[in-house]
Amino acid sequence: MKNKFKAVLRLIRPANCFMMGFAVIVGALMAKGTGVTEKWVEVIMGFLTGFTLTAASMVVNDYYDREIDAINQPDRPIPRGIVTPNQAIFLALIFTVVGFGSAALINFPCFLIAIASYVVSVTYSTVGKKTGLLGNFMVSACVAIPFIFGNFLVERFDLAVFLFAAMAFLSNTGREITKGIADIKGDKARNIKTLAVRRGEKTAALGAAFFYLAAVALTPLPLIWSLVSFWFLPFVAVTNTGLIVSSLALLRDCSSQNARKIKNAVLLWFVFGLLAFLFGTSNL
Repeated sequence: MKNKFKAVLRLIRPANCFMMGFAVIVGALMAKGTGVTEKWVEVIMGFLTGFTLTAASMVVNDYYDREIDAINQPDRPIPRGIVTPNQAIFLALIFTVVGFGSAALINFPCFLIAIASYVVSVTYSTVGKKTGLLGNFMVSACVAIPFIFGNFLVERFDLAVFLFAAMAFLSNTGREITKGIADIKGDKARNIKTLAVRRGEKTAALGAAFFYLAAVALTPLPLIWSLVSFWFLPFVAVTNTGLIVSSLALLRDCSSQNARKIKNAVLLWFVFGLLAFLFGTSNL
């Protein structure tokens, strides 16, 4: 029983689930500030939705990757036989029902967003993973959607949240392309048509830099439209500097080793971007 529980935790990747649940809370905070406490029940339901639907998508991903994992990661729960494929599907179904149920208890728009997000994540796991750039867009959509979900959780439209979601989408797409450079050898062997596999590392580096810099280009808009306070500036300055430097470093050296370093560094720039909106949102 203890081994089975540990295997389930490995399947669902709790850290990823927590991040998606937290992203929902961040979206709600950006839209309503401290007033979000008035919606504490909806916030809990929103976190539960993000957590459980992410868990479901992680299990589905491992289910479809079980044959590849048997070769590349034989210690994963399904290849090891600790969790059978049928048990994995049943587990995914439970998480899906809980996720949709909690979203439905919030409001109808949140229920629709939850369905859309789940469809995108499952499509990625089943067919989108091998499509390259389209698959990158699917992953980035799943990263951006929780913030929008949080916005509708508090039943209002906040432009700052949508701008942040757009920046998250663009910068994460850059990171996914960078990951394609880092994993080019394995992706070629598995026939995953990433930009790096199809067009080479240099073209992929240009593509990644384009999306990083596109995200940077959006950052003046919250200030121009008076959506954020002064505290937005110091944090977003770190993010922008980091993304620009990372872009230049990738263009200068698009080796898989350097791409791996850059994709890890970009996560830090994401954190500062999140802090920029959290501290800069006038509602806080």
